[in-house]
Amino acid sequence: MADGPNAAATTPPAVLREMVPADIDFITELDRQLFGIDSWPRDMFVAELMQPETRRYVIAEVPDGKGAARTAGYAGLMCVAPVGDIQTIGVLPEFEGRGIARAMMDELLAEAVRRGAAEVLLEVSSTNPRAQNLYKRYGFEHIHTRRRYYRDGSDGLVMRLALAEPAAPADTTGTTAKDPS
Repeated sequence: MADGPNAAATTPPAVLREMVPADIDFITELDRQLFGIDSWPRDMFVAELMQPETRRYVIAEVPDGKGAARTAGYAGLMCVAPVGDIQTIGVLPEFEGRGIARAMMDELLAEAVRRGAAEVLLEVSSTNPRAQNLYKRYGFEHIHTRRRYYRDGSDGLVMRLALAEPAAPADTTGTTAKDPS
């Protein structure tokens, strides 16, 4: 399969669904496996899911070969227009390289646009070149370094993606909008 945000695929790499409170214990453990000392505590996931007006979290699932689904990753967005922020994104190592992170990024970027974001920010560890390369393929640019940002001592690289300006809403009524004053 081709690499990059516009890679064509015959079938989606994963099915994305909304994260719900029943997922929190499992995702907290998964976050611990993926991020170790820098993982989020359970109450942080609880707080995030309690803010749907500014947050969106998705779970990526793949078939397990036995008729059920297996969680392969998760990701979250905070958006307070005009800025979106990728809060977290994680894919289990055995599912890396299958386009799952790209599928989640595509969904979160589309959600940022739907919520009126003009730009999206994220932070990535300076010790994670795989993630950095993914973000660069989307057009994210490194704009700042937060020295020793992560608890493991690594720097946090702040990256930014400017989104296309949203189109003005189409007037489908055939009338001209009037100033209500």
